[in-house]
Amino acid sequence: MSGAAGSAAVRDGVAGARRIVVKVGSSSLTTAAGGLDADRVDALVDVMAKVRSGGEREIVLVSSGAIAAGLAPLGLQRRPRDLARQQAAASVGQGLLVARYTASFARYGVRVGQVLLTSDDTSRRAHYRNAYRTLDKLLAMGALPVVNENDTVATDEIRFGDNDRLAALVAHLVRADLLVLLSDVDGLYDGDPSSPGASRIPEVAGPQDIAGISIGSAGKAGVGTGGMVTKVEAARIAAAAGIPVVLTSATRVADALAGRAGGTYFHPTGRRSADRLLWLAHASTPRGSLTLDEGAVRAVVERGSSLLPAGIASVEGDFAAGDPVELRDTEGRAVARGLVNFDAKEIPRLLGRSTRDLARELGPAYEREIVHRDDLVVLGH
Repeated sequence: MSGAAGSAAVRDGVAGARRIVVKVGSSSLTTAAGGLDADRVDALVDVMAKVRSGGEREIVLVSSGAIAAGLAPLGLQRRPRDLARQQAAASVGQGLLVARYTASFARYGVRVGQVLLTSDDTSRRAHYRNAYRTLDKLLAMGALPVVNENDTVATDEIRFGDNDRLAALVAHLVRADLLVLLSDVDGLYDGDPSSPGASRIPEVAGPQDIAGISIGSAGKAGVGTGGMVTKVEAARIAAAAGIPVVLTSATRVADALAGRAGGTYFHPTGRRSADRLLWLAHASTPRGSLTLDEGAVRAVVERGSSLLPAGIASVEGDFAAGDPVELRDTEGRAVARGLVNFDAKEIPRLLGRSTRDLARELGPAYEREIVHRDDLVVLGH
């Protein structure tokens, strides 16, 4: 297949995507002064409402902007650096943001449903299922979910850090056919987009295509947390999970959703994996670590086995049952991540012992894995 024919086929696939996650950042929604720009919101809503008007396509919107929207009402001149004031701004701004979307979509008779997530919600099995059921039911009932990080309660330890990564994980969660990341610029460039000679990269087939490119780190408007780095990382996460990605500007979202040329298209590089494992790898913050002996490392990494007490050499951290922990080899390298079945204080007396012996001495509750293989993801290096 020729390059031109290949690109046409790629864009046809984009145009045919049925369930789409669209992510928009603060800088695409706000005025220079930091408040919500009603005209920008309406322009974005106009496009999304038209795309889903036939009833054949569904959209989940991952929207930043809560903190930015809360700055002016609280008399803040710029985005605060401390978490407490960020949370206060998010508390005020989230209501304004959703009210703006509700009013804008109401022009088309479209209902909006707010969904606020933390990474802690989404790496635990029951919470993950609940998040999927809520989003899936909203879509089935004809509503358009507006997703944001729950900034008002998230701590530094349980934050996604940026909504680009959240969008990639939401795309995986809802089993989307396409992720569209909207930026200040119309795609990924091989240099500073404002510099003469810089050119847009139309397609990325894999990491090798952008290996030598220097990607800037900050957004221009100063009201968001992400820049091109976080968008490329989000595209990598989604593509590795089998989801195609289009990175373009908010002003060109209609072209992106119609499958027209423009932006940067990231080809899927992997298959869709077991649902929660992507969250566990990319959205969880380890609360402690377990050091494994060489046999346990081989069992976990090479054979996909559960982690048993007999293979653990030491434990660090203060965690509770159900928390994510890092599994390390004897050199201290992280080889896997998993949800632990015991509190940190319980594990020392279990080290190096068989589950049969532990069950005999301590009861049947101890005849189980420290980390079950279904709650474990091997980390790539």
